[in-house]
Amino acid sequence: MATVFKMSSLLLSPSPKPKLIYHSLRNINSFLLSGSTARAISSSSSSIRIAKNKQKAKAALAKEKRRTRSDKELDKDAIIELYNSSQSQLHIPVMLAEVLDVFSNSSLTSFVDCTLGAAGHSTAVIRGHPELKYLVGMDVDPVARDMAQTRLNSVLNGSESNVKVFTVLRNFRHIKSVLIKTGEEHLGAAAVDGILMDLGMSSMQVDDPQRGFSVLGDGPLDMRMDPQASLKAEDILNSWPDSEVGRILREYGEESNWRTLQKKIVQARLHGGLHSTGDLLDLIRRVTPAMKGGRQGWIKTATRVFQALRIAVNDELKTLEESLYSCFDCLAPGGRLAVISFHSLEDRIVKQTFLDIIKGNEDIGEGESCNIDLRKTSNEIKEKEAWIRHVIHGSNGTILTKRPITPSEEEEKLNRRSRSAKLRVIQKLLR
Repeated sequence: MATVFKMSSLLLSPSPKPKLIYHSLRNINSFLLSGSTARAISSSSSSIRIAKNKQKAKAALAKEKRRTRSDKELDKDAIIELYNSSQSQLHIPVMLAEVLDVFSNSSLTSFVDCTLGAAGHSTAVIRGHPELKYLVGMDVDPVARDMAQTRLNSVLNGSESNVKVFTVLRNFRHIKSVLIKTGEEHLGAAAVDGILMDLGMSSMQVDDPQRGFSVLGDGPLDMRMDPQASLKAEDILNSWPDSEVGRILREYGEESNWRTLQKKIVQARLHGGLHSTGDLLDLIRRVTPAMKGGRQGWIKTATRVFQALRIAVNDELKTLEESLYSCFDCLAPGGRLAVISFHSLEDRIVKQTFLDIIKGNEDIGEGESCNIDLRKTSNEIKEKEAWIRHVIHGSNGTILTKRPITPSEEEEKLNRRSRSAKLRVIQKLLR
């Protein structure tokens, strides 16, 4: 209506003003152009969305190529039988069927569970290997060890197994000394048939707010896997040099916003410091930009920050690397070490350390030159065990999982905490 009014006024005026007509026409052109611009913007937005979807699909495909998704059917009846107990804290062992597969083709006389937890994997190994004579379970958490002991006793009392069980309250970095202290000859140097390391946290630990591991509950800033250890997350946040706090967030949490978080954590010390998980979460909420996914945005940031602090408190990465070498040394010829990791930092260490241990080359595909003996060995392994797809041979052993095995879709739906799990397996050379 404004444009029509201007044009009619000009027609009635004795002295027309072309300048106003020019402006009117320009307004009309702008209006017409705005429609085409809107369509162009809409088309551009649509193109961007399509491009993003293609990128996501490409990333998902690349992820699938870097792993081998398990096709094992989830034994729900076994899980219900094992864990439908009166205990209030339920813990489902991750990739149980896949772990049993790793050792199913081997005669296990001795087995070490480096992360005993609630003994979910260990009890299944005992039931699946009546020939087992010795089982050593290690954990730093006394609550988990006591629960595991109760469960193991229940399984042993209800079976004809003659397995001798040792449950030890020690970190797996001490595996060599723990085995020596058992006094058993079959648990001596280079004598163990199978070793498992499940690097994930048990539900008992995550769900207890007093341990300080969860972003969903308020509790002390503890995060110690070993309650007897002295260093807590609270100590790092309130007293460590700001450069160290930043390094932890950057390297262990892979947090892009680490500089701002570091600055705010140090500033919080001037007002009494951070003393609970709630204090830390409030700080993270204030720091995380609103446009970064809303609630999911700050929760993801909090998850990375909590991971970084937990790794630092427990010196997890250095301990893991050292322990992988120690565990491999403890294996008997032909023995296997299986490791389940839960984040990229752990998996990277497992992958690189395995490669360093075997000092070998990738299994070469068809059409390329390859040592005949190695190809024969590779084919024999794959024929006997269907779960093995691609192997890497070396002078000291064989990596049986060139690509890590990940949980089946069914398990991921049942147990959301299994989604990031990756299983890698190495076998010591038969001499």
